[in-house]
Amino acid sequence: MTSTMAVLVAGLVVVLLAVYVSWRAGRLDRLHIRLELASESMEAALTRRRAVVLELAGSRLLDPATSLVLAAAAHEARIAGPEEREHAESDLSRALRAAVDQERFREKLAESPGGADLLEELDAAVAKVVYARRFYNNAVAVTRTAQRRWLARTLRLAGHTDYPSFFEIDDNPPATMATE
Repeated sequence: MTSTMAVLVAGLVVVLLAVYVSWRAGRLDRLHIRLELASESMEAALTRRRAVVLELAGSRLLDPATSLVLAAAAHEARIAGPEEREHAESDLSRALRAAVDQERFREKLAESPGGADLLEELDAAVAKVVYARRFYNNAVAVTRTAQRRWLARTLRLAGHTDYPSFFEIDDNPPATMATE
């Protein structure tokens, strides 16, 4: 009788352990999916911001020097490789702040035909970059924490994936930008 009980208890422990390990593996998988989606969302937001900046630079609503600076920064951000990406996107943020924070920039642009629409698009694109990067970095932090847990490391539940890295850029919006 006691040997039967011991076998049943051992079997129950094994089943519960298997269920827990399966749950942890599923959670890690869901976190990796969330991380991929956050990465794609951030990439879309960055691409949209570059597109709006290029549209603004080519709109002939700005002075030639400002147009050239914005276009060059957006182009550099577009062609930057993985190693230079954060730096190039930060440069675009700084160029955008320098342009938009000029005296009466928003008023002059809003008075131009099509300028108000461009300002709205720019405000939305800049805000989406801020939110998308925060969401991505939050997903990275949660995933890294889950990957560092003892069980995940011991049983290699994350497979051979590297720890995800944070995307750190200067994404502060211009001071005059209407943010919520």
